[in-house]
Amino acid sequence: MSAVLATTDLSVRFGGVHAVEDVDVDAEQGQLVGLIGPNGAGKTTFIDAITGYVRYTGRVELDGRELTGMAPHERARLGLARTWQSTELFDDLTVRENLDVAAERPSFFALAAEVLGRRIPTVESPDEALQLLNLDRIADAMPAELTQAQRKLVGVARAIAMRPRLLCLDEPAAGLDTRESEDLGRWLRQIADAGTTTLLIDHDMGLVLDICDRIIVLEFGKVIAAGPPDQVRRDPRVVEAYLGGGAVEQATR
Repeated sequence: MSAVLATTDLSVRFGGVHAVEDVDVDAEQGQLVGLIGPNGAGKTTFIDAITGYVRYTGRVELDGRELTGMAPHERARLGLARTWQSTELFDDLTVRENLDVAAERPSFFALAAEVLGRRIPTVESPDEALQLLNLDRIADAMPAELTQAQRKLVGVARAIAMRPRLLCLDEPAAGLDTRESEDLGRWLRQIADAGTTTLLIDHDMGLVLDICDRIIVLEFGKVIAAGPPDQVRRDPRVVEAYLGGGAVEQATR
């Protein structure tokens, strides 16, 4: 099976500091891959690199196509979607309209039609994304009316509405309570099982270890462990660098 995402020797340097160094990651169709590590390990920088927001060396491929030189919007058109730690929504649009904007990929003909006053219908994925994350009841709400947890989920739904080949989620569970985090985990697992390859960053170790197929651990920008959750959670380098004995014991219960 060919990888949806494949990075080779991916490195990001800020001045004399290596934020990410020679990182090789691959994610196959329908896999849910967790990317974890201490604060400052390079997790968000890695996503920034593959989505085109920071300069890097090495190679990034999406479905076998090299992305070097492509701007973020060009990568998005190929199916590379992401969320951000701080969820920024269009405050003058409803929840549904926020998703509609994300779902549209205007072509020359679509733009020409709109100039002539002929609206091109959007795909049905916004409604599907709302239903999947149980947000359809607030579809007509304005962002100012939402809780922080709801804003986070709308950010995830907006990325899903793009029908991405690769979905990159940067701490989607931040600000969620235990029940909300568990619900999110089930939804993310459903998304992956339906075929959307997903790369997940989160500090909720219970969430990551419970739902991911594979885990990659970064420390100081380098991969120190990779493999199935049961293998990674017992890796002594991971215990020393990140989890700590108590956290590992709790995660394995």
